[in-house]
Amino acid sequence: MGSKGDNVAVCNMKLERLLSMKGGKGQDSYANNSQAQAMHSRSMLHLLEETLENVHINSSASPPPFTAVDLGCSSGANTVHIIDFIVKHISKRFESAGIDPPEFTAFFSDLPSNDFNTLFQLLPPLVSNSCMEECLAADGNRSYFVAGVPGSFYRRLFPARTIDFFHSAFSLHWLSQVPESVTERRSAAYNRGRVFIHGAGEKTATAYKRQFQADLAEFLRARAAEVKRGGAMFLVCLGRTSVDPTDQGGAGLLFGTHFQDAWDDLVREGLVAAEKRDGFNIPVYAPSLQDFKEVVEANGSFAIEKLVVYKGGSPLVVSEPDDASEVGRAFASSCRSVAGVLVEAHIGEELSNELFTRVERRATSHAKDVLVNLQFFHIVASLSFT
Repeated sequence: MGSKGDNVAVCNMKLERLLSMKGGKGQDSYANNSQAQAMHSRSMLHLLEETLENVHINSSASPPPFTAVDLGCSSGANTVHIIDFIVKHISKRFESAGIDPPEFTAFFSDLPSNDFNTLFQLLPPLVSNSCMEECLAADGNRSYFVAGVPGSFYRRLFPARTIDFFHSAFSLHWLSQVPESVTERRSAAYNRGRVFIHGAGEKTATAYKRQFQADLAEFLRARAAEVKRGGAMFLVCLGRTSVDPTDQGGAGLLFGTHFQDAWDDLVREGLVAAEKRDGFNIPVYAPSLQDFKEVVEANGSFAIEKLVVYKGGSPLVVSEPDDASEVGRAFASSCRSVAGVLVEAHIGEELSNELFTRVERRATSHAKDVLVNLQFFHIVASLSFT
C-alpha cells in the first residue's frame, strides 16, 4: 500500500490541467457511463429547439458559416449527437426561409486533460463538399467541419463575435477550483471530516456558493465577448430544489453518502490519514435557481428566455434493478467516471481502487435506497444575446 502522503493534494494542483472525466472506453470510462446523461439530454431536446429558434440566421444570399460550440464536451458520443441535432435544426430553419444552408463549423471544447482522441474517433466521416447539402439529413455522415479547443470555459476561448451558438450540458456545476478556505485548517470554512459540501457547515457552503457565482460570472463575461449579435446559449448544469446549499440533492447522494463513507473507512483502517481525507474536496456545486439567476442578471449581457429547474432522473442505468450487485457496480462506476481522476491524483491508484471497492460494497448494501433516492435535478437556461 502506498504511503499516506506521497501524492500532491488536488487543491494545490492546477485543477484545469488535471480535471477530466475518465477517458478511454473501459468499464469506468465516461464514454461507457454517460447513458443517463444521454437520456436526460434527449428529454430536454424540446427546450434546446426553443433556444435554437431564437438564434438569428443570416438571410443574405451567401450567408457566412454558422458556428456552434459545445463547452465541456467530454469524451463520449453525447456531444456528437447534440452537435448533429443543432446543425440539422438550423439547416431546416434556413431551408424554411428559402435560403441554402451555409457551411457549419463545430468546436468541441473541454479542459486540456480531456480525452479528445476517443471523442474524435466517434465522429462520423465528413461528407464531400459536392453533396454537403444533400447529406444534411443523412445518418452516418457529418455535414460540418470540426476542431477541438482545449481550455477552461471560465476564460476566453474564441475571437470576439465569432460564435452563433453555445451549448453546455452537465459541466457548469464543476468549479474552477476548490475554495481555498475549505481546505485551510485555520479557516472557519474548513470542511473537516468531509469530502463534499453536502451536509457541511454554513461557512463552507457560503464559500462554495461564492466560488460558483464568481466562476459563472467569468463564464458569462467570456461568452458575451465571443458570441455574435443575435446569438444564443443553452446551458444545463446540476441544480437543486432546496434553498439550503448544504442539501445538494442528487449530487449529495452521489458524493456525500457512500463515497464519503468509503473515505471514512480508509481513515478508520489506517490506510489514509484524516488530514489527507480533509484535503480532498469535490469541486462541484449544484446551484439553486436563484443562485444562477443572480449572476445572469448582474452580468446584464444576456436576456433570460427560459430559466427552470428540470427533473433529470437517476444517473444510473441498470438492466436488472433487483440485482443489488449490479446497482452497486453502476453506482461506483458512475462515481469513478467523474471523480476517479481527482481521487487518483490525491491518494494514488492503489488506494483509489480500495476506495471505489468500498463505494461499490456500500452502494450494493443500500441498492434499493440508491435506486429510489438518487435523482438529479438540472438548471436549464436559455439565454439570448442582442
